[in-house]
This record gives sequence, C-alpha cells and structure tokens, in this order.
Amino acid sequence: MFAYLIHRLFIMVPTLLAISVLIFVIIQLPPGDYLTTLVNELRSQGETVNQEKLDFLRRQYGFDKSLVEQYLMWVAGMAEGDFGFAFEYNLPVTEVVGDRLFLSMIVAIGTIIFTYLVAFPIGVYSATHQYSVTDHTLTFIGFLGLATPNFLLALIFLYFANVTFGTSIGGLMDSSYIDAPWSLDKILSILEHLWIPVVVIGTSGTAGMIRRLRANLLDELEKPYVVTARAKGLPPLRALRYPLRMALNPFISDIGNLLPQIISGATIVAVVLSLPTTGPLLLRALQSQDMYLAGFLLMCLAALTVIGVFISDIALAALDPRIRLHGGRSR
Repeated sequence: MFAYLIHRLFIMVPTLLAISVLIFVIIQLPPGDYLTTLVNELRSQGETVNQEKLDFLRRQYGFDKSLVEQYLMWVAGMAEGDFGFAFEYNLPVTEVVGDRLFLSMIVAIGTIIFTYLVAFPIGVYSATHQYSVTDHTLTFIGFLGLATPNFLLALIFLYFANVTFGTSIGGLMDSSYIDAPWSLDKILSILEHLWIPVVVIGTSGTAGMIRRLRANLLDELEKPYVVTARAKGLPPLRALRYPLRMALNPFISDIGNLLPQIISGATIVAVVLSLPTTGPLLLRALQSQDMYLAGFLLMCLAALTVIGVFISDIALAALDPRIRLHGGRSR
C-alpha cells in the first residue's frame, strides 16, 4: 500500500505539468493577447492608443517573447510561488484571488456536505423500499432536480429568501462586511447567506447521486449472497451491510471530480447570486485573455481534480477488496 501511495504521488507531478501545457495552449489559442483585447476596448470607446506605450507594456509583460519562453517563465514562477500579475486589476494574482478562493472553497465544501447528507439516506431508502409511494415521490423530486436549471432555481430562492426571511441573498455576506476584517459577525453573516448557493448548486448533483446509489444498491440486493443471507434469517440491517458497502463505490469515485465541478460549474449561479467566488473571476479573465489570472485559476481546478482522484482511489481500495492495487501481480 505504501509503495502504491508513493507511486501515485510521483504520477501527480507529470500529470500537473501536462495539464499546465494544455491550459497554456488553450489560453493562447484566441488571436492576440490581453493588450490586444485592451486596445480593442479602448478603440471601441473612441480613445487613442499610444503605440510606444503599447510596445513598452508588451515588453514589460513578456508578450514579445515566444510562447515557449512565456510558458517556461510561467511554470518557473509558479514553482517559486510567484503566480504572475493580473493585468486587468493591476495587482498580483494572489491579491486578486484573495478571499475569493477561500469563499469558493467554503461554498464547495458546504455543497459536498449537503450532497452527501441528503443523497445517502434517500438513495438507501429508495432502494430498500422499491416502488413504494415514497420511492416514487423521491424519484419524481430527483428528476425535477435534474431537470431544473440552477440559475432558475437561484432566482426562485432569491425571491423566496427575501419574502420569507427578509434576507437579501445577493453575495455571500452583508455589504458592510465585504472589506471588513474577519470576525464572528462576518462569519455569521456568511452562514446566513450560505445556504442558498449550497442548496441551489447541490440540487442537481444530489439528484444524480441518489439515482446512482439507488441503482447500484438495487443491483447488489439481487445478488445471490444477499438472497442467501436473507434466506438464512439474517436481520435486514445486517444483510444490508455488505451490499451497501459495494454500492458506495460511486460515492467514493465522485470525490475526484465533485469539488472542481462544483467550483467551475457554479459560475452562472455565482453571477445570478452575485457571489464573490472564483467562477465570475475566471470567466472575466478568459474573456480578457488575462493569462496569469486565468492560468492560476485553471491550475487550481486541475490540482483539485488530481488530488481528488488520488483520495478517491485510496478510499476505493480501502472500501472494496475487489480492487487490486498491484494489477496482475496480485494473482
């Protein structure tokens, strides 16, 4: 097991390097660069552009270098903890991202907890009470959750929260705490606003996970070892132990992509709810070709994916003895 862990950790490094190449190439695919976008915006507003200043900025930002040199400078900077300069904000990337990344992680973690707490008991109950009234009701709600767009649900909850609780959900905190230092009141304000984006973002993921858990558990419950256990008089809860353990594989394997999917997939919801998270920031950075800012945010998503897959592989190996760490060598 230890050798397997070391092997997987070593694989993560070239994986992230390969992803960094893809990210850099994709960002560079559109013609021009950030200065090109800036010049086009200024000209559309009727402003003139000083060519000498433009050439100076191009040299200062390194846009006059080849793509290979720009990539090597970017990777070398990240290895040293320098994530570059956000051109549009005229600040280092770390200062621009700041609390946005932290707030994004809070929303993502809250959504994952909500997803698992809701999906697990409902999925198990639906499988063990197949075709009951409750099963049909939960199935209908699940399909409704899958079919409803998140941005529409966000608009409904905005109205619901304002009318019922008198809470203005725009943002993740009251406006008076946006630039204020962290305090207990600021944390309580975040918790007051957090439940709306968590429920909105987690609805579709929860509905899909319920369906997967129900289907896998139903498949396990029909296998001969479960039928034999029931025939021998094993109590229902004890007979459910092993099939439930085998049916949990989708829950564990989803760890690898759930966190980055939540962060990247919540962009529209973040725009609708005015959430100060990384989603709208990434969208704007890609539109303006702000290379270092967009690259940093995409690398964060890549790192979360790689780390999540690593954690899910280890958890799957511990959960399911049928998964062999050494492939053919274990035969």
